[in-house]
Amino acid sequence: MSETVNPIDGTRISFDERGEGPPLLLVHGSALSRSIWRGFGYLAALQDHYRVISLDLRGHGRSGKPHEQSAYRMPLVLADILAVLDAVEASAAHVFGYSFGARAGFSLADTRPERMLSFISAGGTYRAPGGSVSEVFFPDYDASLSTNGMPGFLEGWARHSGTPIDPQTAAAFLANDPLALRAYFRQVELEPGIADARLTQLETPTLLLAGTRDHARYLDSERAATLMPHASFRALAGRGHGNTLRPADEVLAAVIPFLASVDTSPDQGSVPITTVE
Repeated sequence: MSETVNPIDGTRISFDERGEGPPLLLVHGSALSRSIWRGFGYLAALQDHYRVISLDLRGHGRSGKPHEQSAYRMPLVLADILAVLDAVEASAAHVFGYSFGARAGFSLADTRPERMLSFISAGGTYRAPGGSVSEVFFPDYDASLSTNGMPGFLEGWARHSGTPIDPQTAAAFLANDPLALRAYFRQVELEPGIADARLTQLETPTLLLAGTRDHARYLDSERAATLMPHASFRALAGRGHGNTLRPADEVLAAVIPFLASVDTSPDQGSVPITTVE
């Protein structure tokens, strides 16, 4: 485990680095941590060919957990990502983000594209996320965090979804600080989106993945692929938002060839738009 510090507000950011090859940054989703990439099998599959860097977002895992809502503004999150890339001396990296991690990836492609070799969005959206927290988890998530902490949040999510939460996800959730997570969720709900017109200017080679049962992210990803000049879309049949990344085999079957195509392309040329049902 390594640490760096956000140069703007001093928040500690924890990360791991393993493997050799082109740098690949993995960015997890809300209430999770970098441990999911190991637990779901992504590190084992990728570290033989890539220098895989996985970070804990602020408010998550072993990174700093401020309790102020303003600490979770997107510019600070992006500064965390850039601080990690600077710490590992990566001038640019492939960025693979899930859910909020993908939302951060869209913002990075919009503001600092020179730091990205490519972008993979899994269950992500470029739109303003207002209302998405209760949609993804459950309507009373904030009250549950306030009253019963992380165990109550996890219990409420499992009850609402009607299915048990997998052990890797549950362990990541239970390691969180409920006060920090409440502040993070409040800010997530206020973040602006990226206008469609801006997407047409994003030149980063991009792969968009979304489950066919993750309706909003599916439609947003499909649309983004039509607007971004070097983007492709791959549907994950039968998957909802919570199981976008697992099991990993189908996702890796799309991700690994995409990364290889970018690494071998001399000009990062156009990527065809494809939809797989």
